[in-house]
Amino acid sequence: MDRIDAAILKLLSGNARAPVSQIAAQVGLSQSACTRRIQALEASGHIQGYGARLGLRRLGFSVTAMVDITLGTEVDEDLARFERAVAEIDGVVECALVSGGYDYRLKVLCRDLDDYERLHREKMGRLPGVVKISSSFVLRSVPTRSEADALFQPRG
Repeated sequence: MDRIDAAILKLLSGNARAPVSQIAAQVGLSQSACTRRIQALEASGHIQGYGARLGLRRLGFSVTAMVDITLGTEVDEDLARFERAVAEIDGVVECALVSGGYDYRLKVLCRDLDDYERLHREKMGRLPGVVKISSSFVLRSVPTRSEADALFQPRG
């Protein structure tokens, strides 16, 4: 991984649909050399996929909940069972095992508060091993930098 690879990652994270010819010109490579670099970044796992940023409100999802969950156990098998069950819940877009006062933090997308209440009652409250659920609601998402911009800052 060198400065050219970092530049390619930054460009792709800003616009994954950018033509290779445009990326190549910006990093000072031929199109074929740039294509080989991108393929190598994909094969090595530096690029794990491509996606679109969705307009959640336009799609009808106006509520984002951050849900902290405490389990009654920290045995590996119980954590794995919990994680498998969480993966089955529509609306859960992120599940992280965390340090601190809770065991897991979920990011949950919902159409409205009634939708969240239904998920809480019918799904999250029935997850295996749960002893406490604490929810916070996102009031506004503040734009920040991309992962690549944060990772590949010029060191000074």
